[in-house]
Amino acid sequence: MPSLSDLGQLPKRLVLGRPVRSDRLGESLLPKRYALPIFASDPLSSVAYATQEILIVLTLAGTAFLYLAPWLAAAVVVLLITVVLSYRQVVHAYPSGGGDYEVAMKNHGQFAGLTVASALLVDYVMTVAVSVSAGTDNIISAFPGLDEHRVAIAVGLVALLAAANLRGLRESGRAFAVPTYLFISGIAVMIVTGLVRWFATDGALAAETAGYTVTPEPAYEQLGGLALLFFALRAFASGCTALTGVEAIANGVPAFRPPKSRNAASTLALMGGIAATMFVGVTALALLTDVKYVEHACDLEGFADCETEPQRTVIAQLAAVTFGGDTSVGFFFVQAATALVLVLAANTAFNGFPLLGSVLAQDRFLPRQLHTRGDKLVFSNGILLLAGFAALMIIAFEADVTRLIQLYIIGVFTSFTIGQWGMVRHWRRELGLERDPAARRRMRRSQVINTVGGSLTTVVLVIIVVTKFTHGAWLVIAVMPVLFLLMRAINRHYSHVSAQLVPDTDARTLPSRVNAIVLVSKVHKPTLRALAFARATRPDALTALTVDVDDTELRGLQADWERYDIPVPLTVLESPYREITRPVVDYVKAIRRKSPRDLVVVFVPQYVVGHWWENLLHNQSALRLRARLQFQPGVMITTVPWQLESSVGRDLDDRRGGPAPGDLRRGITDDAEDTPYG
Repeated sequence: MPSLSDLGQLPKRLVLGRPVRSDRLGESLLPKRYALPIFASDPLSSVAYATQEILIVLTLAGTAFLYLAPWLAAAVVVLLITVVLSYRQVVHAYPSGGGDYEVAMKNHGQFAGLTVASALLVDYVMTVAVSVSAGTDNIISAFPGLDEHRVAIAVGLVALLAAANLRGLRESGRAFAVPTYLFISGIAVMIVTGLVRWFATDGALAAETAGYTVTPEPAYEQLGGLALLFFALRAFASGCTALTGVEAIANGVPAFRPPKSRNAASTLALMGGIAATMFVGVTALALLTDVKYVEHACDLEGFADCETEPQRTVIAQLAAVTFGGDTSVGFFFVQAATALVLVLAANTAFNGFPLLGSVLAQDRFLPRQLHTRGDKLVFSNGILLLAGFAALMIIAFEADVTRLIQLYIIGVFTSFTIGQWGMVRHWRRELGLERDPAARRRMRRSQVINTVGGSLTTVVLVIIVVTKFTHGAWLVIAVMPVLFLLMRAINRHYSHVSAQLVPDTDARTLPSRVNAIVLVSKVHKPTLRALAFARATRPDALTALTVDVDDTELRGLQADWERYDIPVPLTVLESPYREITRPVVDYVKAIRRKSPRDLVVVFVPQYVVGHWWENLLHNQSALRLRARLQFQPGVMITTVPWQLESSVGRDLDDRRGGPAPGDLRRGITDDAEDTPYG
């Protein structure tokens, strides 16, 4: 029959499965075919909304400036290729998995390192919130009736992702690989089919919104000069969401199979090529079929029921026009694959956040619990922490992608920029040490790549901060310093504790005397066991201590003490206000004041119960005493447990056939009258 502890573990086992031995950690390392969907699903899936975000900004001014879209898309692709090439240098130079954090810490110092860490932690939370919300959008595009359950669906998907990741990297990799590859193939087929049909019909292929006109926002009706430049830069900044998640592979190098750096670099190149191709294809097809997507549905003139009906996403419109309507198999395939991969794109963060948290915890900037692996050899605490914060963001912003996206890329471009300039400094230092001409040429090439990457990402970061600050980015800019200061405070605490725990001569000095005190409430088996244990330690002085809160009970206790002929003196503390804790603490303090080099050991009998509600009925005085005594120097607290029958899951009838193993140790006999309070 399962024990209570086994039953308590049942829900955990249903979610996680059986625990995995520590020596099987190597078996959880990822081949490239699983690493791509796990670490690159975020930048790959951003194809589903990066073009859409560019169109949202451009259509604020109606359709007059849609001609800028191809140029903005080209700029995003150039930036993507540059960043991918830059991170290939990172994974070779720093394969330990710290990514931009490690680069910044080793080349710029703690301030830059913690700035990167705070930026990445925020970015990972936003990755989950945005990806899951975007996936929910595509589900609603196929089934509009689900719009009123948007937040519940998104939070439920976050919970499912957390559960899948808690089961382990390889298991989540298998689960996530198929949807990612289906998405890639679905988008590729859609792009090729759409372009072929567009050319075959001489450009007559038109999206469902092609005939609509867009009402421009009053502030954007007349744009020119610097205002137009600022407007274009804002659209470009929105399109840069295509780059989110690129850094996750650099942070996840330890999860790759050997040779780790080479496999990670290959996966980066593959991811960059696929993402750039799909982004260009989707943008081209959207412009050719005249797709329109606006921030507020009612800005589309001709769109019926704009107050109640959600807009179809850009991907949904393209799938419908390419495959012959919103009831076609192709439409539902693309929508299903897109929704799945967008949800699973959050898996990039579910792998990056715990790994970064583990590195930060090891460096003592986050709680040590984040460095501990769970039953399935994953960093369970980091996964749960990420899921909780992402769910809060989804609830706070009602799973609205347009609102969440404004907070999205500040963090990632902060880490990009600091990391790339850190790599420039890294190569400068290495060049000063290297004498081999061939190696120096490779280093100089890498330095040039990182210099170009750092320059571009710096410019983009400035653009993003300026253009998105008033649209919600201020919140991220405010949160990052808070995280920075929190990590500094945690590090100061750990450093202070470590300094206090350094061994010295005082720590080795034996106490002059050992004073043992046994707390007594009445003469029963727990008290007698505590006295026996205390006597077995052979202290220099042994005192049984009780507090007089009721004269009648005290007289009964003294009578039992004499009747049982207990060979330990009973000391009574007066308590006119019927308080137990303060008199005991004052008594212990008095011993310490009299002999500061003496050690005081307080033995506290305590019941071990089997049900949570029993704790409310027992042990309250013991808990209060321990809480007060633990702050007294030179005082040790020894808990003497007494297992009640509920704690072993048996009652008296179960033992009528004779004593069971452990009964004698617990003080249980066949005589019911010998049990506590019998």
